[in-house]
Amino acid sequence: MAAVPRQPPSIDAYGGGGFRVSGVWRPGSLLIIDDQPADWSATRLEDLTPDDFKTVFDAPAGVVEFVLLGTGATQALPPKAVREAIRARGFGLEFMASEAAARTYNVLAAEGRRLAAALIAV
Repeated sequence: MAAVPRQPPSIDAYGGGGFRVSGVWRPGSLLIIDDQPADWSATRLEDLTPDDFKTVFDAPAGVVEFVLLGTGATQALPPKAVREAIRARGFGLEFMASEAAARTYNVLAAEGRRLAAALIAV
């Protein structure tokens, strides 16, 4: 039996308090793991804790190579506890403003990269 090719969702638009993912408007912040978009409770970078990444940490082995974090309207350094928790679990971390992270996610997903996209809505 042949493997089914991946069909990661695309982020078609962002702003206005949410994201359009594969043609469907999703209000609020967004978490994509294993090609599955989900609501994410995060609203402000400075309020993030390692608990906000529990779903990422609980993903099966091989599903996530690294975390792409959209930090909101501007690029900013995530809290130290978050950086350390992600690193402690063996994941890489890339962070940038959510607008840039949405575009970057589309490129990386099209390349077949296995990542968790955690994007704070603006």
